Amino acid sequence: MNADTPHIDPGDSYTSSGRAESPVCSYTEWDPLEEVIVGIVDEASFPTWHMALPPVLPGNQHATFRRNAGQPFPPEQVAAARAELEELVRILEGEGVTVRRPETIPQRTPYTTLDWTSTGMYAAMPRDAILVVGDDIIECPMAWRSRYYENLAYRPLLKEYFRGGAKWTAAPKPELTDEQFDQDWTDPGEDGPQRLVVTEFEPTFDAADFTRCGRDIIAQKSNVTNDFGIEWLRRHLGDEYRIHVFEFNDSHPMHIDATLVPMAPGKLLIHPERVPEVPQLFKGWDVMAAPAPVIPDTHPLYMTSKWINMNILMLDEERVIVEAQDEPMIAAMKKFGFQPIPCNFRHFNTFGGSFHCATADVRRRGTLQSYF
Repeated sequence: MNADTPHIDPGDSYTSSGRAESPVCSYTEWDPLEEVIVGIVDEASFPTWHMALPPVLPGNQHATFRRNAGQPFPPEQVAAARAELEELVRILEGEGVTVRRPETIPQRTPYTTLDWTSTGMYAAMPRDAILVVGDDIIECPMAWRSRYYENLAYRPLLKEYFRGGAKWTAAPKPELTDEQFDQDWTDPGEDGPQRLVVTEFEPTFDAADFTRCGRDIIAQKSNVTNDFGIEWLRRHLGDEYRIHVFEFNDSHPMHIDATLVPMAPGKLLIHPERVPEVPQLFKGWDVMAAPAPVIPDTHPLYMTSKWINMNILMLDEERVIVEAQDEPMIAAMKKFGFQPIPCNFRHFNTFGGSFHCATADVRRRGTLQSYF
């Protein structure tokens, strides 16, 4: 073989130019969905207790997490969430979407770095661990020690996508030493000024603190995402993209996808309390305030508020997956001009996410455009 001749594996898909046509390509939250990763709850466990948890856990869960650190979540809750994930998979496949799943990895096996020891949590939320921008699939440098090796669950898929022609990036692996966390952090309360537990010692971010609108990417700083991480991503993506950083009325921020949700060009869903004023960037867009959630007070929510009802998944500019028991949201979606597809997911909500969190869109049919 000539040294200039590209190596082509038999299973790869190539264009006439000899360059691999990437199996990974997604620019927005609403282009037609073709392939998606759906998380799993196998091995789901309470994480090792660490100071990064109190800033984002509901106050009534602190004692539960301390008491059960390193132990499995209740098996009946895991089984109920697993059944709902399977329902989601059936719906997606019925709508013509290819569904991929991560591998099960041990979550209760302790691991040790030079500075600390922890156990894992789960591989339920691929939206946190993996960020897809165009044909680049990025492993995120997450700030929780309990999620340090979570990306291993996705490694078989990442290797497959890379062999198929995708770009594969691993952001700088953080040390997560004590210097990464504000040792003097105190809870500001619901109405207090925003105070984040992560410092600027090294870059960290979760993919769920970014939402993609073509050339424009909306971001927020949070208790897992710092300026250093946002700047790393800005430089990595280059001049083709513009990252806009907004701060919302949220004293305990973690993940943007239950606060500000672009659903289609010109259509925006917002949290009515966290977004008292819509950013000027969205001037001219139709804006809908999310209806109040209807999750009962008796339903356990380990790592999220009831506003997880906003965490919807767009299949295209019209179809949207919504929790089946959330009748106010279903009615609101219809009124806003969308076609809601109901799916039971309340037991999965228990573990800290909903449809957007539980998925990472690998491929959407669309091109890079500007929407502002």
